Amino acid sequence: MSARKDVSQFCQKVSVNVVFTGQVQMIPLFREHVGFWTKERKKSLRVGILFLIVALFIQFVAHQYSEKSATSFVGDLFLDNLPVVDFSYIIVNGAFLAIIIGLFLIILKPRYLVFSLKVVSFFIVTRAFFVTLTHIGIYPSQITLGDSPIDQFYMLLNLQDGFFFSGHTGMPFLGALIFWNEKFWRYFFIAVSILFGTAALFAHVHYSIDVFAAPFMTYAIFKFAELELFKRDYATMRGE
Repeated sequence: MSARKDVSQFCQKVSVNVVFTGQVQMIPLFREHVGFWTKERKKSLRVGILFLIVALFIQFVAHQYSEKSATSFVGDLFLDNLPVVDFSYIIVNGAFLAIIIGLFLIILKPRYLVFSLKVVSFFIVTRAFFVTLTHIGIYPSQITLGDSPIDQFYMLLNLQDGFFFSGHTGMPFLGALIFWNEKFWRYFFIAVSILFGTAALFAHVHYSIDVFAAPFMTYAIFKFAELELFKRDYATMRGE
């Protein structure tokens, strides 16, 4: 009986320690949220979410318009000389993975959340505007996506339509600008931007001007959002 009692007490201690350890691990993940969400910041968050929804709708319409209006393709110094490599796994799966990582980061760090939502929305709308202006056809040797569910979902969102400027290159670079003060994530997103840009060129899903112009367009979008459109949200993000 004594042995059974000792075992029972040991199991209870282990259970308590597991629960306690789980709580200790979970609390730091959301510690920054405690006391952060004032009434004004909650209102700004709702505005940011609304901006993103509207931006995604505008992007969808713009890409459909671009697909219908596209004419013939044009020559490209890089695409004319680069071999075609099927990097669809990086272009599709990698894009969704990068989005998930970015969402995870800004959810864990609430001071980044509002500005990130708004600047991403501004990025999407700006790119949608340029997409409607450039009615260039698909390069003949562009890779074809597969029939997997994730590929079909990617095509359903019209993410494969529209060329200038490359969202695959620009969006990770925007992530680098947002997390510029965090060295690891800055270099991580820059590396992802380079990887996606390279994959897009070898897969011939973007013209070279789309890829090489993306960082410059993204930087301009970021600075305009920082200095003019969302100054208060940017100051909050930087802890000012």
